[in-house]
Amino acid sequence: MSGYLRRPPRIKVLEAAGAIADGRVVFTGDGCARVTSSMGDRVYTVCVDVERGLAYSDDNGTVYRGYVGYPIIAVLMLKGVLPFDKRIAEALKGIEWKRLNERYKRYAVVERIVKGIAEKRGVGREEIDEFVERVMAALSRLRLRKAPGPFKP
Repeated sequence: MSGYLRRPPRIKVLEAAGAIADGRVVFTGDGCARVTSSMGDRVYTVCVDVERGLAYSDDNGTVYRGYVGYPIIAVLMLKGVLPFDKRIAEALKGIEWKRLNERYKRYAVVERIVKGIAEKRGVGREEIDEFVERVMAALSRLRLRKAPGPFKP
C-alpha cells in the first residue's frame, strides 16, 4: 500500500467542479467512475473508499505528483464527501483546462484567468476562494492513501 496523497494545487478543486458541470464524470459502480479530460482525449479511472481511506486515479497529478487529482475530487464531490457548489461549477463549465495549463504553465496564472471567466459569469473571486478553502480543509481531514491500482470499494 502506498503513502498518503498530498493536498492538490488549489486549481484542481475548480477543475473538478468544472468536470462535474461538463458532465464528464460517469459512475461505473459504487465508488468508481470514469472521468473524461477537458479536451476529451483522456479518460481516467477513479475508485474511492472513504471508510478505508483509499483512493485511486490514473491522472498525472495522482500518479506522478502524489496529490489528490481533480478526478478524485470530482468523485468525492458527487458522493457528497466534499463540498460542492452548483453555481460555481456552472460558472466553470466548458473551460479547456489542459489548453490553459499547457499554455501558461503556472497554476496561479490559470487560476486568475479562470476566476476572471467565472466573474464574467456572475460568480465573484471571493466566493470562489471561500469554496476552494472549504474543499481543501475537508480534503485535509480525509487523509486519503494512494491505492496501487483500481479496486472494489
